[in-house]
Amino acid sequence: MTRSAAPNPAFEDGGKEGRSGSTLSVRLETSASSVESLAPDSSLDFQVGEVEGLTVYQFLIEYSWRSIEKEKGGAFVEDRILIADDEEIICTVLSQRLTREGFLCVTAYNGKEALNHFYKEKFSLIISDIRMPEMDGLKLLQNVKAVRPNMMFIIMTAYPEIEAAVEAIHLGVNDFLIKPFDLELAVFSVKKALEQKEMEEELESYHKNLKKLVEERTIKLQQAYRTLKKAHLDSVKVLAEAIDAKDPYTRGHSDRVRRMSLKIAISLGFTEERMEILEYGALLHDIGKIGIKDEILGKPGPLTPEEYQTIQEHPLIGVKIVEGIEFFKDKIPMIRNHHEHFDGKGYPDGLAGEAIPLEARIIAVPDAFDAMAGLRPHREAMALEDILLEMERYKEKQFDPKILEIFLQEKIYES
Repeated sequence: MTRSAAPNPAFEDGGKEGRSGSTLSVRLETSASSVESLAPDSSLDFQVGEVEGLTVYQFLIEYSWRSIEKEKGGAFVEDRILIADDEEIICTVLSQRLTREGFLCVTAYNGKEALNHFYKEKFSLIISDIRMPEMDGLKLLQNVKAVRPNMMFIIMTAYPEIEAAVEAIHLGVNDFLIKPFDLELAVFSVKKALEQKEMEEELESYHKNLKKLVEERTIKLQQAYRTLKKAHLDSVKVLAEAIDAKDPYTRGHSDRVRRMSLKIAISLGFTEERMEILEYGALLHDIGKIGIKDEILGKPGPLTPEEYQTIQEHPLIGVKIVEGIEFFKDKIPMIRNHHEHFDGKGYPDGLAGEAIPLEARIIAVPDAFDAMAGLRPHREAMALEDILLEMERYKEKQFDPKILEIFLQEKIYES
């Protein structure tokens, strides 16, 4: 607690504070009645323990300041300052002057005592002498900064040693007061430090709010992206359904190929991004059939060699449809090469083995299965057992053996 004493030559501001023998230096009697007699407004929340050891002068300043804060209608918030110096008179006079500015001061007479206060209470600023018994100011500064790196700290000393000043700067001191100092300079230094603290707290709050705003904005953008992606996928599905609608025997074919292709891709460990590309490619693999005449697609009998050659053009027609659209650029290999055969006897490019894009090799398996499983104008739907035998027979010829093995063993065809 602050203590009244006579002026000290360490200060150049002489002496209103603590005039010995004056009425203002009389200690308050620690009782409820004495507090009530001086502070009739009970809404200011004075506790008996708060006034113990204060002079009447100090108490009246505190009472007046709280009354002003109440009239402003604001919440009562006080900056608490810890003053540490082994000279009691310095602690007292500095505490009294800062109390007049509306600060609540706590005093300590060595670094160890000050550190104990710091651990137990919350302070906005610490003012400490360097040379003190038990623990000096630099050690106190080091311990404080280890716990609260942003704690405001002012060093006072009568010995402006360069080495000590440099060490204090390295430890994070905010200002120096060289004894003897003017009390108004001390007040200025305190206010400057607290203004810096307020700005740092505002900046930290801004950064936190900015981070929160960015996170919220990111979530909204992700939601918007998912909504847009779903709308895009729905549009492509509509297009795929329009493609399938040209041939009543293949209705829903593209979506079934999509579902089975994605299950194969999961087993192969595809990333989410690659899965998405495959999904679009599978839906659009037959987009070129838009350019094939309906009478060929729906012919009830076997196709002539010329008609079959026309059908084989649908991958290249599909490429021409999408090649000018940036979004479809990475789907083109699936549209172009899903009819290539593992042995190199497919179309349109005659690619073989791993020269065929992996996504195209994936699509080829469910594409062939669904074609055999569906009713065609020139034949009935094949039985499941016959389809599986046929696919096994074309292993390493039409189909990639690894992909076909996944398809058969995991019974992906049942999806």
